Amino acid sequence: MVGIHGESSEMDNVATERMAEESHRQDSANLLIFIMLLTLTILTIWLFKHRRFRFLHETGLAMIYGLLVGVILRFGVHVAPSMSDVILSCAVNASPATRPTVSGRFYEYTLKGEVSRAKGHQVQDDEMLRKVTFDPEVFFNILLPPIIFHAGYSLKRRHFFRNIGSILAYAFVGTLTSCFIIGLIMYGFVWFMKAVGQLGGDFYFTDCLFFGAIISATDPVTVLAIFHELKVDVDLYALLFGESVLNDAVAIVLSSSIVAYQPAGDNSHSFEATALLKSFGIFLGVFSGSFALGVATGVMTALITKFTKLRDFPLLETALFFLMSWSTFLLAEACGFTGVVAVLFCGITQAHYTFNNLSPASQDRTKQLFELLNFLAENFIFSYMGLTLFSFQSHVFNPLFIIGAFLAVFLGRAANIYPLSFLLNLGRRNKIGSSFQHVMMFAGLRGAMAFALSIRDTATYARQMMFSTTLLIVFFTVWVCGGGTTPMLTFMSIPVGVDTDQDASSSAASDGSLRRNTKHESAWPFRMWYNFDHNYLKPLLTHSGPPLTATLPACCGPLARCLTSPQAYENEGQLNDDDSDFILNDTSVGSMYADVTVSTDATGSRTVNRKRSSTASTGGSRWDEGLDQDLSSAEQEVAIRGTRLVLPMDDPADLPTTVTLPPPPSPPR
Repeated sequence: MVGIHGESSEMDNVATERMAEESHRQDSANLLIFIMLLTLTILTIWLFKHRRFRFLHETGLAMIYGLLVGVILRFGVHVAPSMSDVILSCAVNASPATRPTVSGRFYEYTLKGEVSRAKGHQVQDDEMLRKVTFDPEVFFNILLPPIIFHAGYSLKRRHFFRNIGSILAYAFVGTLTSCFIIGLIMYGFVWFMKAVGQLGGDFYFTDCLFFGAIISATDPVTVLAIFHELKVDVDLYALLFGESVLNDAVAIVLSSSIVAYQPAGDNSHSFEATALLKSFGIFLGVFSGSFALGVATGVMTALITKFTKLRDFPLLETALFFLMSWSTFLLAEACGFTGVVAVLFCGITQAHYTFNNLSPASQDRTKQLFELLNFLAENFIFSYMGLTLFSFQSHVFNPLFIIGAFLAVFLGRAANIYPLSFLLNLGRRNKIGSSFQHVMMFAGLRGAMAFALSIRDTATYARQMMFSTTLLIVFFTVWVCGGGTTPMLTFMSIPVGVDTDQDASSSAASDGSLRRNTKHESAWPFRMWYNFDHNYLKPLLTHSGPPLTATLPACCGPLARCLTSPQAYENEGQLNDDDSDFILNDTSVGSMYADVTVSTDATGSRTVNRKRSSTASTGGSRWDEGLDQDLSSAEQEVAIRGTRLVLPMDDPADLPTTVTLPPPPSPPR
């Protein structure tokens, strides 16, 4: 009897090993499919860039390749049934049970679903398609964090903060407006579908609002890539980029708040003011908590990199930076907050503070690392979108719902852009022109975030219909709107060829008649922020800025000496902070705080005349003094910002010639 049990156990072990080996080979083949998709996409991208073909971006190309592979897997590949698979006939309502065998071991049986006799030969094919369908948590925990972090880490803060008021309006007010407009329109279509008998399941008003929230998340990665390549106007680029970064965070928190909307009573989908206020409170709590958690993690990383000697080991420094940044997302999700918001503001904080403490090798490495991860993750998601259209087995395509969704998305985007632009232009000196508004309307693409939010829950009939419709909307916007970006720019006469890293107004610095002494519409809150950040936060968290011994009160002298690094004393008097760019035009800095003229005579001697503008405070404002000291002590920055070199002419009657002085070479260290 013992021999029989031993032989049976050995046969079971052999069968288990064979099944594990077969599953491993299948999983490797599935992953190889996605690797080959990315490889093919990269090679085709190179060909398109080499031929300067801009109509189809790499994201649209990745989706096409995913579609082709999905068609092949769905209709062209059939897996032969294995002898190890045993199909037993059982009742549909039979519950899974754990049964002891004769040998004393326990086996757990799980009912995956009903198997029809008519399609029994397709069971293996369905199992293969199920395996190439990833767990939705893979997108949230692995693929989304590098995309969102890179958006914050590579943020062009100068242009972002110049338009911060408009960006916040589009991201918060615009996303909320778009969500409710889409939700109301879709509820009307759902009511009509129910009236004509075209609705196959429950679909409540909260489901319509949830669809409005997830589809309001724009992802114009295609448009922004073309903008960057063509060097489109910096304000238009900043508005689109800032809106897309922030409204992703707003959309995910808004969708979570709608899910948390639970009125009391038998009908859980009725309207109650208390439940609405509760959801609004959840929205504010989750967003603010995620924001605080992301900033706190960035500050912690800055302190670690400042007060340790990690910069002596760049590899360890980069590894710590990477792990701290990624853990922000997971920590927020584990605490019940939103990882997207946390990792976004963690990236902005890391770029503002921690980046200054990193060694030069780690600075380059972190930039390149997250740029690479962002590229691979985005193209992987878009490839997977194409594959999911055929590999996902619970699609619900309803023509009326699809038509209503396209109409609602168009009207929701229009209600976001045009009314808000009109209101914003009432207070903006640099108006958002009608051509800019049309391009922003056209560039409202849907992408990775809308897909990730819709695929996260496909358990109900309503969620399955929303997921299938979201896929079609993403395909249409990426291919049609993304591909038509260049013709749209030409049709709207949008200027191109402007370097996004330099302010367009710098070209006017050489012409005194074009000087503008205007401030941006959101300058005053960031003047206050600059005062606090420049004098306290930057010296505390980095080696930049004035030493804390010079900014803190005398009673805090011991604490200031303890928190000030030796490098801060070495950097004292040097301009290591371009936060003034967040507040003013490049030309405004020179005209408001210093007017430097370098005059030369025939012998070549130079005379430097410095005059404080009357707009600068003479009452000893610490912020004005610090910024003026920065500007007066850095010849390179002043030269770039409009220093005038006055050369005498042979004829005294001739007017002096004003030219831009090139930046002098940096002194050797």
